[in-house]
Amino acid sequence: MDQCTAVTLLPPPDFVLRLAAAGGSRPEAGHLLCELAADHDGDHAMALWDNDPNRTAVWARWRGEWATLAELGCCGVVDPRGEDACGLFAGHPSVHDWGIVDPTLVAVDALLVQEHPHLAPRDRKR
Repeated sequence: MDQCTAVTLLPPPDFVLRLAAAGGSRPEAGHLLCELAADHDGDHAMALWDNDPNRTAVWARWRGEWATLAELGCCGVVDPRGEDACGLFAGHPSVHDWGIVDPTLVAVDALLVQEHPHLAPRDRKR
């Protein structure tokens, strides 16, 4: 399933703007890109940083113009091969992250394989 294409801006909080102004700099808004599968229910979501010892991460969640930050537990469901745990938050409203494909990365990979075939992974079954 393709990745959601929702994007929003996360402006710096007022206290960060005041601190930066005192130092003569101006922080810029950051872009948030939804990490969930396309056509998911509810808010869009992007992980900002993880608190690995706590098995939690801080996620930005948004619908429309306003984003909120929340510390959420990790999904932790292990993929069918038993190799990786889902990197999304517990109770996420879409398929697990191993079932989500970023179409931009797929296009970049295809271009790189075309331009540099000697670097492409080989199918071991052949």
